[in-house]
Amino acid sequence: MADQTASPPAAPAAPAQAEVTISAEEYMERYAHDFYEWVKGRLIKMSPVTDIHDLLTGYLYQLFAAYFALNPVGVIRRAPFVMRTDVTESRREPDLQIILKTNPGQLTPTAMIGPADICMEVVSLESVSRDHGEKYEEYEKGGVREYWIFDPIHRETRFNRLNDQKVYLRVEPDADGFYQTPLLPGLRIHTPTLWQDPLPDFFEIGQAVRDMLGK
Repeated sequence: MADQTASPPAAPAAPAQAEVTISAEEYMERYAHDFYEWVKGRLIKMSPVTDIHDLLTGYLYQLFAAYFALNPVGVIRRAPFVMRTDVTESRREPDLQIILKTNPGQLTPTAMIGPADICMEVVSLESVSRDHGEKYEEYEKGGVREYWIFDPIHRETRFNRLNDQKVYLRVEPDADGFYQTPLLPGLRIHTPTLWQDPLPDFFEIGQAVRDMLGK
């Protein structure tokens, strides 16, 4: 029988001062699981998610999970799963990241070593500059082939794709609001659906993906 008076071990506290730095190894061991990111030795604590953020990332996760169940060309991972890009000296935790089987990097049980093929971030009030600025630059420099930004505050989507010069160009959905990427054949992201209330449920998502792929 467990000792009822024992206290659970305390979670490690982040360094109190911004100038204190830690190693990448210490970050992975002590902080990565707790929604921290690491950039050039500096810890960045993510804010608690809002209900809209949680619902939208949940919808997108189910959408891609259904797609890969029917077309197993890759996998979907969600935060706090780490993406390591050494060229930017960072360990980021994208809200969602897609890693294709053709990706030359290394997918481990705790991290993607190398750039994911697609990274997705859902914008919150505190992350506007980080998602549109710092991460945009890092993902571009790090070689993430596509970076998708979903902004529920303004009901806006931004699909950024690397060109031949390794620079992001924004790609717009078509006239009906559908976005398609050559990385995921057959899948169409209907952007107006992202702002629907309520969002499609598990069964609706699965049927929509089946219809897209003709399964």
